[in-house]
Amino acid sequence: MDLFEIIAQKRAHLQRLANTNGALGEQGAVFAMQTWLPRPKGVALKALLAALAETGIHIRPSSFDAIAAPAPVDFHDQERLRAQLSDLVFIEIKTANQTRVKPGFAGFFFALTEGEIAAAEALGSRHRVALFNNQTGELLLTSVPEILGRSRSTNWQVSVQL
Repeated sequence: MDLFEIIAQKRAHLQRLANTNGALGEQGAVFAMQTWLPRPKGVALKALLAALAETGIHIRPSSFDAIAAPAPVDFHDQERLRAQLSDLVFIEIKTANQTRVKPGFAGFFFALTEGEIAAAEALGSRHRVALFNNQTGELLLTSVPEILGRSRSTNWQVSVQL
């Protein structure tokens, strides 16, 4: 086996195991659902988090990827935003790109961050996890407790930044 064959095998291995297109998968899931909005940015995100904080709910901005809203949301109108808050469902999207993931997401390996778990606890039924298979288009709307109850294994880890 020469050096080019080794490199080609390594690339194939990385392509098979790595999820480098998570953000694109999230966009695909949001696009597929008509009532979902991507997580707001900037001033709109700050307004949303402030409105949540007024109700005693404190979550990290990165703890959700989308919002399911039954009606258009104006993040710049604080009064209307507060009125709509109880109707909003915060969605964390996990995308599968591997062909080994079976229907119903059997074999899907992914991570839930501390912030995502804390948001699920704080928001209760207003927090969902969307599993989206980029290969097949399958979407499963579930919750952190349902995922943990269904898990075949869990591996806890600590992430650090130095």
